[in-house]
Amino acid sequence: MDSYPELYNLAVNRYSCRSYSSAPVPADTLTAVLDVVRLAPSACNRQPWLIIIADGDDERRAVIDSYPREWIKTAPEYIIACGLHDRAWHRQADGKDHTDVDVSIAVEHLCLAATSLGLGTCWVCNFDPELIRKTFRLPDEVEPVAIIPIGYPADPAAVPAKNRKEMSDIIRRGKF
Repeated sequence: MDSYPELYNLAVNRYSCRSYSSAPVPADTLTAVLDVVRLAPSACNRQPWLIIIADGDDERRAVIDSYPREWIKTAPEYIIACGLHDRAWHRQADGKDHTDVDVSIAVEHLCLAATSLGLGTCWVCNFDPELIRKTFRLPDEVEPVAIIPIGYPADPAAVPAKNRKEMSDIIRRGKF
C-alpha cells in the first residue's frame, strides 16, 4: 500500500502480544503513547474515557487477579481504559450510547502508537470488572472497559501471521 505505508505497516505489525520482556517502559515513552490517546477522535469530541495506569503493587496484583492467565504477568505495565457513560454522546434517534465506540477508538490509537515505538499491547476484555472497580475505587459512573498490558515484546521479531477475512467478505457497496 504505497499511498500510506506507515499506517499500513503499523496495522500489519500490531498484534496481541502475550509475552513481554522484563524491560520497563520509559516514562517518556509511555507519555508519548498516552498523548496519542488524548488526540483520538470521539463523538462530538466528548472523549468519554479515563485512562488509569496500574502502577502500585496492589493495583498490579488486582489486574493480574482479574484476568488469571500466566502470560499477563510478563507485562511490565498495565493500562485500564474506562468509559464515562454520562459524558458520552448519545444518538438522538434511538439513544445509542457511544461510550464503548469512543473508548475503542482511543484504545486502538494507544495500540498503534505503542506499536510505532516498538512496544507490544493486547486488548483484554475478559476480566473481572468488579475487582478492578473495587481496587481502584472507581465511582459508579466510571466503567472499566479494557485492560491493556503494554511493554516490549519478549521476541520483537515474532509478529504472528494475521488470519483476516477477505475484503469481499466484509465490504459491501449499496443495498444488502
